[in-house]
This record gives sequence, C-alpha cells and structure tokens, in this order.
Amino acid sequence: MDFMKASVLGAVLSAVVALVIGSQGSDGGYLNIHLMTLVSTKIFWSWPLFLAGTGLSWGVMAVQR
Repeated sequence: MDFMKASVLGAVLSAVVALVIGSQGSDGGYLNIHLMTLVSTKIFWSWPLFLAGTGLSWGVMAVQR
C-alpha cells in the first residue's frame, strides 16, 4: 500500500518539476524531460524523475513507520 501512495507522490513531483523545466525549453539533461500526450492533453514528463521521486517518497514513508 505504501508503494501505491509513493507512486502518486512521485507522479506529482515529476509533473511539477518537469512542467517547470520543460516549459523553459530545456530537456533537463539526465532527467530526459519530454512532451507526452495523455488522452488529448499534452504534459511534460520524466520517467527518471518519476522513479527517483517514487523511491524518495517510499523511503520517507518507510522511515516514518
């Protein structure tokens, strides 16, 4: 259950950071930010940032237990 909560937080972190960096025209280097179409909405997304944010969120939840 904690992993599901962490993945939501990782998605929020990725969307916010990718929006800020991607809207400036940068690809973020190692973050590999790209424009993704979801249904009919275009959003900036970064899989490496999502995985890092999910791991960070999961780690913080594990430490709080």
